[in-house]
Amino acid sequence: MRRCAVLVLMLGWLVPLASLHADAPVAGTTAAPSAMVARITLDGPIGPAAAEYFDDAAQRAVADGAVAIMLQLDTPGGLSESMRQIIGRMLALPVPVMVYVAPGGARAASAGTYILYAGQIAAMAPATHLGAATPVSLGGATPLPLPVPKAEPAKAGSAAPPAPDEAGGSAESNKVLNDAIAYIRSLAQLRGRNAAWAEQAVRGAATLTASEAAQQHVIDFVASDVADLLAKADGRVVRVGERQLTLQLKGATVRDYAPGARTRFLGIITNPTIAYLLLLGGIFGLALEAMHPGAMLPGIVGAISLLVGLYALQLLPVNYAGLALMALGIGLLVAEAVNPTVGAFGVGGLVAFVIGSVMLMKTGVPGYAVNLGVIGGIAVGFAALLGTVVWLVFRARRAPPFGGEAAMVEETGRLLEPVTADGESWAMLHGERWRVRCAVELPAGAAVRVVSRQGLLLRVEPAAAVAAV
Repeated sequence: MRRCAVLVLMLGWLVPLASLHADAPVAGTTAAPSAMVARITLDGPIGPAAAEYFDDAAQRAVADGAVAIMLQLDTPGGLSESMRQIIGRMLALPVPVMVYVAPGGARAASAGTYILYAGQIAAMAPATHLGAATPVSLGGATPLPLPVPKAEPAKAGSAAPPAPDEAGGSAESNKVLNDAIAYIRSLAQLRGRNAAWAEQAVRGAATLTASEAAQQHVIDFVASDVADLLAKADGRVVRVGERQLTLQLKGATVRDYAPGARTRFLGIITNPTIAYLLLLGGIFGLALEAMHPGAMLPGIVGAISLLVGLYALQLLPVNYAGLALMALGIGLLVAEAVNPTVGAFGVGGLVAFVIGSVMLMKTGVPGYAVNLGVIGGIAVGFAALLGTVVWLVFRARRAPPFGGEAAMVEETGRLLEPVTADGESWAMLHGERWRVRCAVELPAGAAVRVVSRQGLLLRVEPAAAVAAV
């Protein structure tokens, strides 16, 4: 019994010691894995696809344990709604976001400036620039600039405010501009950056290079590459929600988060030119199916193209007056093809189609307008088709009749039997036997020409006599 008790006591001491020994680090190994920074790259216009890509990639990065997100940015601008969606996700993330305008030659223009201001860390590569953040309404360009109150002096170190617009501007455009100014100023105040210059970027379309932005405290620093960015950001204190965090990025690894298949597909179809072509392909596919029932393929392809195109259009800043003009133009062109009117419907339809195409997404937002070369090419194709239809109509009107009673007039043939004056006989015309009546006497085999038709009886005369006239 004593031996059993001693063994139990010894085991009770050895098990905890063994577990402690197992938890101790082995010489030559790392106690904890290095930190991971997720890199998300936005290269191109800010739109629905970019917003969905950032949202999805940011969620995956947080789930993978990223200590920070590096948003590498190169954009000419984009849609306000998509920009606000990205910024909203940035502000809600539990990890800091470092916005980095790179590589050299990149820009954070228009919507990109707002995104840069929203990041906990704002950095730019050499030879990059930002600014020109004035919003553009769907109906046309916002009047520039909005009159600056006389009581507001120009801020030191910032661009001088432009001269007031004598005409002022519409109340709605002023509201849009004031809202954008308040939005970017709130982001600047949240991150402790130059709010005065931010206002000038919106009000007067001011721009800065990377070094100028660092000097005016618009960004935190200029970084030559990703390694330089992580080194300069390491140790900085940032605010994430209500928390203060110190960035520990020394030795961190960078993992790229590429867009998924859905995001890539969305990026393709929300290209305005692709959406425009899908819409046209769908309409003409269904039109071909209606003209040739049972063909199946045009109808199936047309229906799919039309539905995908309409889905893309509801994500884009569409001018519905332009869409209506396009529909009217296509309807008139189809009417011209079905019931030719010597070009009246066709010309009107072509004009309506071209104007509607130009108006469809001509919003002034960079990257969100239908390519004018595509519109011009389609318009030229329609014009050629219309010209061909009109030419065929005029040609058909000048062509001799090929059916009915009128088609037999002026036709020639030969008598199968002799005919007496004002008598009847038989003649061969077009390989057919016809009963004929002639005013003069003619022998068998004589050449005759038809001068009129009365039912199944043809009145003929000598072909030679007519030729001599």
